[in-house]
Amino acid sequence: MSRQRRSRRQPVATANSEHQWVATEITIKLAINGILSAVAMVSLFQLIPHQWSQKAQLKEIRVEVEETEKRVSQLRDDFRHNFDPHKIDKVMEEQSPRLHPTQRKIFWLN
Repeated sequence: MSRQRRSRRQPVATANSEHQWVATEITIKLAINGILSAVAMVSLFQLIPHQWSQKAQLKEIRVEVEETEKRVSQLRDDFRHNFDPHKIDKVMEEQSPRLHPTQRKIFWLN
């Protein structure tokens, strides 16, 4: 019977040390994951101000693009107006101090 008790006791000691190793492994994994999570959180908190500054710069650029598009649109309209073959006479009148031969200047006197 003493042999049976010894054989029963050995697995208990082995199972206990095995549980201890599993517990140690889980603790190490939790510690490593905790450290990695902390590093990830710190990195995210450092990126937030950078993201805000990038959004501000993007907003400024969008405003500049809108202003430039308006200016380009106005310049295109002016270009079309000045180089329209059907409006040559009118453009010449607008840009020149000379009048068409059939027109006369009127001077108002008080």
